[in-house]
Amino acid sequence: MDRLQTRDPAFVKRVWRRLRAWRRLRFTRAGLLFTVGALAVGFVATNTGNNLLFLLLGAMLGAVAVSGWLSERTLRHLRVVRVLPSGARVGQPVPVRYQVTNGKRRLTSFALELAEAELPLVAFLSRVPPGTTTETQGHTSFDKRGVHHLTTITLATEFPFGLFRKERDLALPGEVVVWPRTDRRVPHAGLGAGRNAPDSRASPRARAGPRGEFRSLREYRHGDDARDIHWRTSARLHRPVIREYERDAGEPVWVVLDVSAPPGDEAEYALEVAASICAQAAKEQRPFALAAGPFEVESGTGEGHLERALDALARVEFGVRGVATLSVPRSRAVLVTSGQSTGPGFARVIRPGGPAPEEAA
Repeated sequence: MDRLQTRDPAFVKRVWRRLRAWRRLRFTRAGLLFTVGALAVGFVATNTGNNLLFLLLGAMLGAVAVSGWLSERTLRHLRVVRVLPSGARVGQPVPVRYQVTNGKRRLTSFALELAEAELPLVAFLSRVPPGTTTETQGHTSFDKRGVHHLTTITLATEFPFGLFRKERDLALPGEVVVWPRTDRRVPHAGLGAGRNAPDSRASPRARAGPRGEFRSLREYRHGDDARDIHWRTSARLHRPVIREYERDAGEPVWVVLDVSAPPGDEAEYALEVAASICAQAAKEQRPFALAAGPFEVESGTGEGHLERALDALARVEFGVRGVATLSVPRSRAVLVTSGQSTGPGFARVIRPGGPAPEEAA
């Protein structure tokens, strides 16, 4: 008896899960009114003995029976495959595709609705012919970066008359990696990877040094060294244009995110600044590397490399002791922090929302 009692909770849980996976049935508003009407017709027919009312009652009960049978058949032998994006961005629409296969031989499934248990996402299919696979798509968005786990989708229908809503839960595990924002304003100084990187806030001594061979002209960006402005071209185009050197374009950007800061809005903002620095480097086709806690992305370029960096930043957890470092000298790296870390030895320290970027002593 004791042994049976110890198994009861797990047994009840398994039974409940099976029942949920089987079917759920509830009245729609139209179905509730229809049922009340059928009861009223039945009551009047019983008290009056009117054959016409009995005929009407039979038709109404037949509609209920047909509705229940067809809705049940509609949800049978359906297989669903969810196709998730490789990465999503905070605040942007995320498409989620569903492939629904009807394993029945003859009966078409009509008016299907697919809803995620963990997301405000609903997709619809008007019909899925027997023996075919039909695809539909829904959209959702995420307010926070991170790894969002999905477990269950609900398949539902109100076919054929909209009297009842029949639902079936399908276990469909998956995860969506939501990348941080990359549109934070970053001074161009943040892209420097050493003491010779251009920084309008640094001292003249810090800016001194060989710049390499001339590469091209480009538009001025906030944080560029004013000494690099090409005045003749700027006057002709009526906008500031600066000289770009090979050293500026080819020097890798080494970004280190301080994960020892306590979790919160300031830490998340610092993470978004680090992501924006990586995105800016990728846009300029400059090699960059990233270290954030246990995650390290080696130096590389291109959109795929940026996605790997954003994927690592999406998984970062704050409140971890110590400042992560790359396998390069700190004197070539930029530290992004929301805490009080002084970043000893780093080429530059960026505190978003705080003082101007600091040059290491």
